[in-house]
Amino acid sequence: MKYCLFALALTCTCLFLDAQDTAVRPFVLGQMRHLHSAVLGEDRLLNIYLPEGYSDSNRNRYPVTYLLDGSADEDFIHTAGLYQFSSFPWVNRVAPTIVVGIANVNRMRDFTFPATDTALLKHYPASGHSADFISFLEKEVQPFIEQQYKTNGTRTLIGESLGGLLATQILLQHTPLFNRYIIISPSLWWNNESLLRQTTGRLSFNMTPRLKIYIGTGKEGLPPGKTTRTMQEVTRAFAAKLKAANPGTATVFFDYMPTENHATVSYQATYNALRLLRDTAR
Repeated sequence: MKYCLFALALTCTCLFLDAQDTAVRPFVLGQMRHLHSAVLGEDRLLNIYLPEGYSDSNRNRYPVTYLLDGSADEDFIHTAGLYQFSSFPWVNRVAPTIVVGIANVNRMRDFTFPATDTALLKHYPASGHSADFISFLEKEVQPFIEQQYKTNGTRTLIGESLGGLLATQILLQHTPLFNRYIIISPSLWWNNESLLRQTTGRLSFNMTPRLKIYIGTGKEGLPPGKTTRTMQEVTRAFAAKLKAANPGTATVFFDYMPTENHATVSYQATYNALRLLRDTAR
């Protein structure tokens, strides 16, 4: 009798587990799109988050945020989550936004411009090809997204660390590619801060009232390279130069977070940026 009861219980348990298994469904966060880049000569992965309510059947069009370091195991998941949260009607900090995460292949290659510092060339021989990556963004990624999705012309770029260095280069040299920039702990130490020295002259003709720039940094200490200034000091100097470049036009926010470091600053900075830029998000 005890055996029969045990067998019955075991059978019921198996049936219950089988029923549970049939109810399992994938949890889908977004889309994965593969794009062949003729500029880079390789296939690249785009992770794409579409906001709630996105549909081809209505007339709604959406801003787009392009995220460097956009792999699933990098910044894509938590950044998409921040945009989802910030667009909830009861939060209402940003309009519903398409987030395009550009997955990395070789970030040192893609995010750095050519260095003249021989020590950098020795340690990072694959570096220095940011011009190709910028061309990839301009000629392939942006047109692809605008052809495939319902966009409204508002384009934000998010870059952190080396991604922040690339975002700074684009801001200074290719400003119109984006009208909002979220630059987090940029690696401005690269090539002895040579990009920082270009700031004022580069921006004097590109600053427009529609251009919005957030610059955030944690308490991060001395960077690599030949410098005696901490990363937060260099980033603060960069923000000050931007504000002085053409006052009264572009909006520049500087955000120092002393309780964060280089490893932890990205999430908090993005959250803060969406709050600070809220009046210009639509």
